Amino acid sequence: MYAPERQQEILRLARESGRVDVLSLAEEFQVTAETVRRDLRTLDRAGLVRRVHGGAIPAGRLDFEPDLAEREGTASDEKDRIARAALAELPSDGSVIIDAGSTAARFAAAFPLEAGLTVVTHALPIAARLADHPGIALHLVGGRVRHRTRAAVDAWALRGYGEIKADVLFLATNGFSLDGGLTTPDLAEAAVKRAMIAAARRVVLLADSAKFGQEHFARFGDLGHVDLLITDTGLSPQDALAIEHQGTEVARA
Repeated sequence: MYAPERQQEILRLARESGRVDVLSLAEEFQVTAETVRRDLRTLDRAGLVRRVHGGAIPAGRLDFEPDLAEREGTASDEKDRIARAALAELPSDGSVIIDAGSTAARFAAAFPLEAGLTVVTHALPIAARLADHPGIALHLVGGRVRHRTRAAVDAWALRGYGEIKADVLFLATNGFSLDGGLTTPDLAEAAVKRAMIAAARRVVLLADSAKFGQEHFARFGDLGHVDLLITDTGLSPQDALAIEHQGTEVARA
């Protein structure tokens, strides 16, 4: 089978099942995993699929939301750099909100021992990372926990964020774009993110460059709600400038 034929079949399988993985495709087509990865890169460059950890999904699947464990392994180096850069935005004292997400979890894990802050989160992994920190007064916002993100949503979470005003919010997103704004696949998650934005005096968005241009089902804000975007150098200087023209400072780590 020639490469174009194999790629067409991979695209068909992705559209039928919603996802394909490298090892299964390699076995099915009797080729190496690296050959499959090259096929996926070709399809990704053509805008027909989007690469995810271990495989790909068809482009345009706005309702797709990878599991937190899967997202942990995606763009690891970029997320580490973003997390380290975000430490500079911690206030010397005061209160911060930390959103759910793999980059936000890396950020929380990197908190210096000398930090003395009030931290509010609705994300169980972040609460677990900070629960034993000697200088953190940790507040866990409750609600229905979504298995996919390990984060609390719905009325309890909305009420909790409606009762506070924090100095800085460290926000996460599944996608951000100039026209589409800030988006995520789930409406309940979007509602909590809107409540967090309203509960903070300053908003710092932590998002790797692969999320730029992605638009998902539920919109929870626009780039004008963000004071600072911390991303990686995969975001081009031209795109960074276009974002800054909307009033958002951009730092490329």
